[in-house]
Amino acid sequence: MLVKIQTNWFVPVAVPFPVPHKVEGCYVMSKCLLSTHPPTPFEVDNDKSRRRRRRRRRRRSNWSCGCGSEEAHAQRQDLSESESESKRELEVLEARRAISSYLGELGVSEEESLSIAWNCPGYVKMLVEGVRDLDEWGWEADEEIAGLSFKDKILHVAAQKGDKGKIAYLETLGLTLSWSINVAGYLSAHTLPSLMHKVTRIKQLFFSPSDNDNNNHPSLLMRNIRLTMRHLSISIDEDLQRTFSFFEKLQAKPGGLNILASQDSAFSSLIQSFPRMLHLSVDNHLTLILDSLLNFGIPTSRVSHIILAFPPLLFWNHQILQTRLLAVKQINVADQDYAKLLLKYPWLLSTSIQENYVELLAFSYSIKVPKTQIDRAIESHPHLLSCSTSKLELMVDQFAKLGVRKKKLSQVIAKSPQLLLRKPKDFLQIVLLFENMDLDKETIGRILARCPEIFASSINKTLQRKIEFLDRVGVRKTFWPGVIRKYPELLVSDIDKTLLLRIMYLMKLGLSEEEIAFMVRTFSPLLGYSIEGVLKPKIEFLVNSMERPVRDVVSYPRYFSYSLEKKIKPRYWVLKRRDIKCSLKDMLGKNDEEFAAEFMGIGRMPVSHPESSNDSL
Repeated sequence: MLVKIQTNWFVPVAVPFPVPHKVEGCYVMSKCLLSTHPPTPFEVDNDKSRRRRRRRRRRRSNWSCGCGSEEAHAQRQDLSESESESKRELEVLEARRAISSYLGELGVSEEESLSIAWNCPGYVKMLVEGVRDLDEWGWEADEEIAGLSFKDKILHVAAQKGDKGKIAYLETLGLTLSWSINVAGYLSAHTLPSLMHKVTRIKQLFFSPSDNDNNNHPSLLMRNIRLTMRHLSISIDEDLQRTFSFFEKLQAKPGGLNILASQDSAFSSLIQSFPRMLHLSVDNHLTLILDSLLNFGIPTSRVSHIILAFPPLLFWNHQILQTRLLAVKQINVADQDYAKLLLKYPWLLSTSIQENYVELLAFSYSIKVPKTQIDRAIESHPHLLSCSTSKLELMVDQFAKLGVRKKKLSQVIAKSPQLLLRKPKDFLQIVLLFENMDLDKETIGRILARCPEIFASSINKTLQRKIEFLDRVGVRKTFWPGVIRKYPELLVSDIDKTLLLRIMYLMKLGLSEEEIAFMVRTFSPLLGYSIEGVLKPKIEFLVNSMERPVRDVVSYPRYFSYSLEKKIKPRYWVLKRRDIKCSLKDMLGKNDEEFAAEFMGIGRMPVSHPESSNDSL
């Protein structure tokens, strides 16, 4: 018969029992435990005390009111339930004492045995129910056992399980009772003290205490796992199959992959999926694995992320790991920071990923893209390594339909390698957006080559918002194709931090909304210029030195595209010396020969070497 065990095991009893002292470093895995030390037998749950007081008051009230037999029956039932509850609590208490004693006999220290006994509720429940079942069905097989105390019966049932305390210990690590029983079956060759020692050593080796202090690391790990699972399109080896099976099991649990953010939860999940790791020799195997990762440049605090991302490497021969690490260096990485690449993409150590890299190189050769470009793309977006060449070819074909090939293709891959990870249907949605603006395929191809980031953006979250911004600043729909054709970067610029600030600056100069809208639709690159680096110094020179009104730039906003030091100032001083007045367009819109012929009477204007300037426009 299964009896629900209440969360509070203790009621005041008049029997002496030593109060267990606080156990440092105890893993609290049970919802029933509210502290890191076992509760004393005199700690009483407040909620239950209140319920009992209410029952007493109700009984006194019922007697004083002369209640009938139904009330009396309810009172007797309450008393019976209270007595049963107290009995269960005493049994759980006695069971914990028995488990602590049993673990001590197995060679576990008093402190550790107390910690385990008070942190394995499932194991306690299993033993208590085992004794109850035997009490119910009788101990006919052995009358001597039938006469034992409850504590001795607990000890007898625990011994009969044959796990020698390992189930209780595994539960304290965070495994459920069923998984603790399952994993304990792999560990029959271990004594409990040796198992506890090995677990401590493994944690010290691979799970640095500083891990939990680096909150960004777990989130980066989980993000990379999700991206890899999303883009995986190649045949995978057994190691990767086991790894992704591990991730899928985590996703099915409450909390999902976020379990990996907790050191203890991640470790228990690792043992649950890879129990054979507890058979590995710490000194002759695991320390060699650790040394190889450290020598490769992986920081001690990040080793656990490599292990959690790719647990099968723990089972590799040391020489195999060294060979796989050496293969990683075939990829050209900036500053030779291969550790950074491996942290971002630990699956690069698998045979299937390393073989796919060779396939990617052959593919890049076929489309005339240099190895350096592919390596650079992999460095920034290593999830390309989990994509099949057939999938990448689908995207390259879409680029070719827009006229983006060879050199232009290399530029696109170098600027936005994430485009190769897109689905063709998502890419074509953006192409359709431009076609609906009456842009032809040739123009769309030029936009792709110039600003490929646009095609990696979200239509709803990014592109549509920028188009709506144009409408808000007074640029009508008929002018959108021209604006985007001249300055496609507008579609990936930040509205609040870039575009809006430049509009506000022009308004502060005294220009009206209509004038600014005219400037944007006639010269949209205006919105890409830095205020402090370009707009402000050129306005100041226009007003202070040239003594022209600000509104002169409305009719010729291209004024801001010319270099202040190399073109605006030299031409202004030439006109000033000759006392010639002309519009900004006539002053700057002509090439050097045309300017010299019209304003100087010679074939070419001599221009002195400009002073150094940070103005690149």
